[in-house]
Amino acid sequence: MKSGLKIGMVQDKPALLHLEKSLEHLQTRVQEAAAEKVDLLVFGETFLTGYPAWLDHGREVAHWSHPAVKRMYSQMMQQGITVPGPETELIAQLAAQHQMVIAIGIHERVTKGPGNGTLFNGLLLFDADGSLLLHHRKLVPTYTERLVHGPGDGFGLQAVDTAIGRIGGLICWEHWMPLSRQALHDSGEDIHLALWPSVHEMHQIASRHYAFEGRCFVVAVGQLLQAKELPGDLSYTEPPELLPESWVMNGQSCVIGPDGQFIRQPELHTAGILTCTLPGEEALFAERMTLDVSGHYQRRDVFHFSVNRKRLTDDGEVTP
Repeated sequence: MKSGLKIGMVQDKPALLHLEKSLEHLQTRVQEAAAEKVDLLVFGETFLTGYPAWLDHGREVAHWSHPAVKRMYSQMMQQGITVPGPETELIAQLAAQHQMVIAIGIHERVTKGPGNGTLFNGLLLFDADGSLLLHHRKLVPTYTERLVHGPGDGFGLQAVDTAIGRIGGLICWEHWMPLSRQALHDSGEDIHLALWPSVHEMHQIASRHYAFEGRCFVVAVGQLLQAKELPGDLSYTEPPELLPESWVMNGQSCVIGPDGQFIRQPELHTAGILTCTLPGEEALFAERMTLDVSGHYQRRDVFHFSVNRKRLTDDGEVTP
């Protein structure tokens, strides 16, 4: 792992359900990060085009065939991105231009072949030369997310070698799936990306546990959203439960060391690029002396573990 890495976390309000504005916002943040000489820039869960927080607060979301809810899903599909596609080409160009590793959460739409009409909650990781190295789809959408997202696969359950080190990632409640964690631990992460809507206390606990268990650095990224910014098609929980100024997502992005302790404390309500410089890989090796769940602390003679990392392609073939 490269020493003295500068991490940038984009803690911001997304341009909800507006792809063009989201991409403009993304370009601005990448340019700002480049000016700060950031090596790794991380955007939160479904930054393109915004986490569907309306699922948890809208009155009508569970109503069968409700016109407003169907319009919301249609907007999500129309404002989602394809992989590969023009949006991924743009991010790749930005990564190469600034020699920066970029990770971002997306709504990925599939419009042909298997999965036609499906949205996936995805994580993309671009290397500093613009190569798309990691394309992960969230394995199990959580609770209300199942109304809009399809289940992913194991294709992205692996760390990849980048210009700055070996990096992997999980999305939100995948951090409470023990076998997903083990799959990534076994693939050898230096840096783990934890993408969340916001990194509230339980999400901090999951992120800190991951860092301690995996003996790696964890970059946990959250976003910002106030109730008044929720889409207007639906009606929402009334005061005093949800006031216009209430924070639906309150940020709390943070960086955690392989000992489970904060390197950068969670930060509430602050919009912008939050930066942090990581110590060198000696910190990784020091902690692995006592615990290495993919090495000397794993009993391969007792436990057998395998991962299906195949993905169904548009033409129906399965790829490794």
